[in-house]
This record gives sequence, C-alpha cells and structure tokens, in this order.
Amino acid sequence: MSDERAERIAEFIEPLRVEPGSRVRLDRDFDPRFKAGLKKRDGAELLRVGVSLLAEYQDRLAAQDTYGVLMCLQAIDAGGKDGTIRHVMSGVNPQGVRVSSFKVPSAEELDHDYLWRYARRLPARGEIAIFNRSHYEEVLVVRVHPDNLVRQHLPEDACGPDVWDRRYREINRWEHYLTDNGFKVVKIFLNLSEEEQRARFLKRIDRPEKNWKFSAADVRERRRWDDYQHAFSAMLSATSTKWAPWYVVPADRKWFARICAAAVLAHTLMDIDPQYPDVGEEARKALLVTRRELEREAPAGAPADPYADSASRRRGKKKHGKTKHGMNERG
Repeated sequence: MSDERAERIAEFIEPLRVEPGSRVRLDRDFDPRFKAGLKKRDGAELLRVGVSLLAEYQDRLAAQDTYGVLMCLQAIDAGGKDGTIRHVMSGVNPQGVRVSSFKVPSAEELDHDYLWRYARRLPARGEIAIFNRSHYEEVLVVRVHPDNLVRQHLPEDACGPDVWDRRYREINRWEHYLTDNGFKVVKIFLNLSEEEQRARFLKRIDRPEKNWKFSAADVRERRRWDDYQHAFSAMLSATSTKWAPWYVVPADRKWFARICAAAVLAHTLMDIDPQYPDVGEEARKALLVTRRELEREAPAGAPADPYADSASRRRGKKKHGKTKHGMNERG
C-alpha cells in the first residue's frame, strides 16, 4: 500500500493490533477508554470519510470478483456490535454485504463439526461477510460454560484437557486456508469496561424503547466477568496471526469504536487494492461506437453527453493523483 491514506490508517490502527505470539492480558494491555487524543466532535467527520472510503473499495472489490472479506466482531454483552455494524456499513452497497448473527446452535448445527455453521455463511468472492459473534464463540462461551461441549456430541478424546489449545490451532489453520484462497479475515474485539457495561445495561432497563435488548441472562453472564476476561485474553494470545491478526478496539466510547472498526476494515480493503476490470481494446471500441449512437439521439438543445465534462474532470484528477478527499492516491 503506497497510498498516503493507507499509511495514515495503518499508523492509526497499529496500537490496536495484537502482535502475533504475544501474551495478552486485557486489563493490563488495552484501555477501553483510549481515544488516541481525538475529540467526539471530530468523530462524525472521520467516520464519514471512512464510510466513503469503504464504499469506494467495496465497489472495486465486487467489480474485481477475486477476493472476499470476512469481518468477525466479538464483544461481551452490550459491547456495541450492532451499532458498529449499522454505522460503519451505512454507506456500502447492501447487495455486497451479508451480516450473520450466531445465536444458540440448533439441533442440526450440533450434529455437525463446530465450524460447520460458520462455514455456511462465508462470503463469496466480491463480498464482505460480517459475523456478529463468530466461530470464536466456540472458545469463549463454550469455554466459560463447558457443559456446552457435552451438547456437541463430541467423541470422548475430543473433550480432553487440550481441547481449547486444539481449537485455537484448528481455527488458525482454517483462517490460513481462507486467506490462501483469497478470503481475507478481519478480526475486531470490542473491548468494553465492566463499569460501562453496567451503565449500558441500566440504560436498556430505564428506556422503554431499549427494553427489548435486555435479558436477565445478560446479568447472569456478567457475574462471570473474570472468566470471560480470561477467555478473551487467551483467545487473543493464541489466535492473532500474521494472516489474520486481532484488533482490540476501545469500546467505552461508541463514536471512537466505530472510527476504529471502519479504519481496520478500510485497511484490509486497501491492502487488497482491488481494481476495476480492464474491458480491453475491442470492448472499448464497441463502447465508443455505442456512445456516438447515443449522442446522435440527443434531443434538440440537450447536450450530446451530459456526463462528458465530469468524466473528463475525474480523469484529470486521477492523472494528478488526487481523490475527492484531496489526498494523494498514488505513492
């Protein structure tokens, strides 16, 4: 990536990246209230630019039809997954994005291997798939509540003391396989503090329009806070890889979390750098013939080609390496 924008984005998200092979302890290594010196009033404009960038690169991704992107969102309850998806993906073409939320597995899903239901929702080439919760539930919720292993009908030797280490290895290999085949894996952990979760739960209780989002089960899970923090830390340590690193996004400030998530996804798309297909010389000649025919059909007083001037201006900007945001587009 030689793009000036890409370099700035990479620099911005680097403090969020979990170095592969590092030993993570969430409460020590990542601050849920970190905001990189930004102020909320700057957030709306930064997010707008990020959303615009995502729209541009998603269009190119779909046109090239070579790569796909899987974005995994993990967080504790009230971590902001739904809002992050809604705001970050607000400007993209919905035809090129699929969101899958994974709840309690069905009887059919439990009769298959633990990655089966996730594999069924992977993106096609040219698509972005978002997992609202993901295959990492299999080393998080299932680890905190190991009775779930019994429900998975596993062979006895698949439930031994090394089950979590084995699953980490299997997930890493699966993501490596996806990456090798042109499907980039983006992993974002929304890191929420215990106090902010408490405040958000109370908001869901106090505001009638939020009541539907609250469940008594959320409070029961909150009592396992330390168990979840341990499971999160172990997951981040074992499964942040060169081909699919984790990004720990500070989630106490929703506006900042959304900027970070947009930046991580934009970084991935810019790294792919998808290009519009070259139509070839013969196809271009056919386009020129068709253009002349359409120009001849222009009514009296109407411009022959109302878009000719804007197309010329766009070509001029590309020639000089400028985008509509005034940033250098070429290194």
